[in-house]
Amino acid sequence: MRGLPVGSVPPVTVYQWGGQCKGHDCARKVTYRAMLEGKRVSRISVRGFAVASATAVTTVGAVVGVASGNTDSDSYNDLEATAAAGDATLLAEIPAGQQAAVQTASLTQQADAQAAAADSAEQKSAEESARKKAAKDAIAKKAAAEKKAAAEKAEREAKEKAEREAKERAEAEAKEKASRSETRSKTAPSTDNFAQQSSYSIAEVKSMARQIVPGDQFQCFSNIVDHESSWNYKATNPSSGAYGLMQALPAGKMSTAGADWQTNPATQLKWGLGYMNDRYGSPCGAWSFWQANNWY
Repeated sequence: MRGLPVGSVPPVTVYQWGGQCKGHDCARKVTYRAMLEGKRVSRISVRGFAVASATAVTTVGAVVGVASGNTDSDSYNDLEATAAAGDATLLAEIPAGQQAAVQTASLTQQADAQAAAADSAEQKSAEESARKKAAKDAIAKKAAAEKKAAAEKAEREAKEKAEREAKERAEAEAKEKASRSETRSKTAPSTDNFAQQSSYSIAEVKSMARQIVPGDQFQCFSNIVDHESSWNYKATNPSSGAYGLMQALPAGKMSTAGADWQTNPATQLKWGLGYMNDRYGSPCGAWSFWQANNWY
């Protein structure tokens, strides 16, 4: 552009808002006005504004110089110096109150960007913490479920074992009881061996008892009869209705030993021996219980 003759390029007029201007002064005004008109300051610093302004001044000045026919190197040097010093002089040319506004806008945008980055990092950290917590909770929940299942299984097995053992004991006891009853029925003396009488003395009743009750159990058997009826086979408890040598209650249950249970002491003795064997294992077992409780 240095070789263009003077006047070959029409004068350059730069239009601004509300008027027109020329030269360096116009470039500065255009750049400054652009800065003030922007509603948001972009992510460049105030220094960036200064450099852009200096470049604009240089460009406009060059065009103006060519238009006016000034092709001296000094003019170009002035323009370059202006561009280099633009970042140092432009901000100073902005009024003090407006400088603060420009700087505040730039710093605000930088702070917003930093805050957004911090929020993003915090969100990622929170998401990672939540993921780890969820995994930990899942492991704990699984462990608790497994522990509960194991406890329930152990409890179920223990219950089944207890029920099985109780059933086995009951069966064994029933079997033993049946065996004892069968043995007694085979070995117990029959009441038919005693002639029926209209009445019996205590000596006669005791004589029957010695023939019915095993010898090693007779004293225990006799102790109970002494306390219950004093060997009176017709003894009756007026308040409860208990009857006979053994004071059976209800009295009618002695009928399992014979229909003549009310008048035949042998029938009562046979029933009493069977009752003591079935419930306490023997007359001595019944006597031990009687001593502790005063009944049997």
